[in-house]
Amino acid sequence: MPRFFLLLAALILPSLSVAAETGPKLGLQTWTCRNMTFEQVVDFAVAHQITYLEFIPAQINPFAPREESLRKKALLESKGLVAYSFGGNPTTLTQEENRRLFEFAKLMGISVIMIEPKDPAQWDNLEALVKEYDIKLAIHNHGHGTTYGDPATVQRVLAERDIRIGVCLDVGWVTAAGFDAAEVFRSYGNRVYDMHLKDKKPERTGDKLTWVDTEIGQGAANYEGLFQEIKNTGWSGVMAIETDSKVFAADPHLFVTSASAFFEKHAK
Repeated sequence: MPRFFLLLAALILPSLSVAAETGPKLGLQTWTCRNMTFEQVVDFAVAHQITYLEFIPAQINPFAPREESLRKKALLESKGLVAYSFGGNPTTLTQEENRRLFEFAKLMGISVIMIEPKDPAQWDNLEALVKEYDIKLAIHNHGHGTTYGDPATVQRVLAERDIRIGVCLDVGWVTAAGFDAAEVFRSYGNRVYDMHLKDKKPERTGDKLTWVDTEIGQGAANYEGLFQEIKNTGWSGVMAIETDSKVFAADPHLFVTSASAFFEKHAK
């Protein structure tokens, strides 16, 4: 009888392990910690038990000397942290300049490069690099009137380009641009490679309407619908906590704690 139960456990436990790994993963876009050094961000992530990090250039510079990058990679590995992405990154019409981003990603073991090309003519050389390195690009959106503020613009790029060119869906900004995050996520199909866990709410001063950052779940973003879409599709990418608020960034501990609790409640 004991032997039977051991065999049964051997069959069941692997499947439970796989099940535990499905669904979205919590991450941190380090723009949230933009007042910190790289080393301080590492300590912050460890303290908040966040494994997946998307770094800004101020903390992990893709054009830094190789030795500096390897030192930072070693520190991340020693703490059990993963730099899965970095950006936003400037791109140019010169392929060899853009190549440096891909070389850096390859060196660091990064799987997604976040970009926001201003000139559509850049896409030819970027797509060639995607095919050469087999590293994904994720188009980041900002608000209304920006290059990729309208999901229809992003859709046109996706329709014409390699499957490894996809989306970094910033939930806060897509909401501020007047779109429903759940509907936009669904419209992108399997091309969402990254997501920014952000929320914004409208504030009106006289005739002026502005969108300000708030705690995740307290703004206008349709997170209920978005998480339902995520569950329906089995999406298992990273949702990286991010804020544009200077107030939250001055001391992001409470903001990140609140965002983590919101994620745990809705993502499971």
